[in-house]
Parts: sequence; structure tokens; C-alpha cells
Amino acid sequence: MTFPVPINVLGHRFHPHMVMEVIGYSAGFQLYRYLRPRFPRANVPFEQNLWIFVGAIFGALIGSKLLAWIESLPEYWPHRFDLAAWMGGKTIVGGLLGGWAGIEIAKMRQHIHHSTGDAFVFPLILGQCIGRVGCFLTGLDDHTHGTFTRLPLGVDFGDGPRHPTQLYEIAFLLCLGTSLWFLRRRASNPFPNGALFRLYLAGYLGFRFLIEFIKPSWKPYFGLSAIQLVSLAGSIVCVVQLSRLRGGPKGIIHEPATAAA
Repeated sequence: MTFPVPINVLGHRFHPHMVMEVIGYSAGFQLYRYLRPRFPRANVPFEQNLWIFVGAIFGALIGSKLLAWIESLPEYWPHRFDLAAWMGGKTIVGGLLGGWAGIEIAKMRQHIHHSTGDAFVFPLILGQCIGRVGCFLTGLDDHTHGTFTRLPLGVDFGDGPRHPTQLYEIAFLLCLGTSLWFLRRRASNPFPNGALFRLYLAGYLGFRFLIEFIKPSWKPYFGLSAIQLVSLAGSIVCVVQLSRLRGGPKGIIHEPATAAA
């Protein structure tokens, strides 16, 4: 297999990252529309929901770019006068946390005081899995591959066998999504509203903290990268908020005064 692997659509060859990203966004949105009625505690009126989407989109865009710049500053700095170079690159971790912050701002503006994030969990997982397929098919250019390895799982992206961290992430997300689905359905007491989102985000950020150790990224912060520091901080916030949610009466929806998406 030669990377990147183009995708043929109606006789035209397209870059795999672009194609899978579009499919991921589309599939995730359709799954959200299907699952939204099953999360009545997370729902808000249509107009308010539109503002939440606006906050999520702009927050994710800003967060994904900002963390990408900090994460790969040595690569961006030599091209600091090239605007096109600064427009390239983004990170899922920055997008998730930036989108979360954007939603919180939109909710404050709309005076929404309950959590709305649970309905997004499985659509996000689906979209991430599809997007990571595009990252894998892109190969070295996407900078999501791992370090060199002699393990049988290694994939040669063109310069020797490396950890296919994109595939590791897909496998983890599928396990995480399956676990959360069964945990939610089989729980003896209803999940507090917002707990599912925090469990998902804490799990994913914890995974990203660990997987970054086998990625050839810039790690100037006591051997850690910017993504690892942000992932660690985000997972701690999620765990703290989960403990507060669990502090409410069992089986009763409990919302802290500053409930998050």
C-alpha cells in the first residue's frame, strides 16, 4: 500500500482525509438526529440548539487550531510569515475542549443551566472513528502516526514500520463507545444528566495522554507534549465534575450550578 491512498468517487480521485472527514461529520450529525429523542434531559428548544451548534463549531475551530500551533510550534515558527502555513493543521483534543467551551458560552448567553452533552457522545465517537480512517490513509503527511516499531502491528507508511496509532485510536473508541452504551443501558440507577459526556471525554483524554508517548511529537514540558498537558487537565476536570454529579441523590437528575455540556 502506498500512502496517501486516494479515494475514487465517480471517476475522480480525492484526498482520503477530506473524504473521510466529510463522511465523519455527516454520519455523526445523522446519528445525533436519530439519538437526540433518546436523551430528553439533554434537549433544548430548536433555536437554542442552533446557538449551541454555533458555539460548538467556532469553539472547536479556535481550540483545534490554537492547540495545533502550540503542539507543533517548531514546525510553524520557520514559516511564521506564511499565513497559509498557519492555517494548516488541527487537533481533535483542541477541537473537543474548544467546542465544549464554545457550548458553555452559548448556553450562558441563552440562559441554559442544564447539561446538553450526553446526546453528542455516540455521534462524536462515530465521527472520530471515520475521521481517523482518513488519517490512516493519509500516512505521514497527517502527522498522526506513531514512532518506529518492530511489533507485528507496525505499518510501513513509506519510511519503515511505525505504530498505526490511528488504528489504535479507532479500536479504543469502539471499545469505549460499546462500554458506555451497555453501561448506560444496564445501570441500576439512571445516569445523572451530563455524566455520559464526562465519562466519554475523560476516557478519550486519558487515552490521548498515554498514546502520545509513542508519537514522534515535540515534548518540551518535562517530557510531555502540549496535547498531553491539555488532555491531563481536561480529564481531571471531567473526573472532578463526575464526582460532583455522583454526589446528588441516586436516581435523581442532579445539576450543579455550573453544569457543562
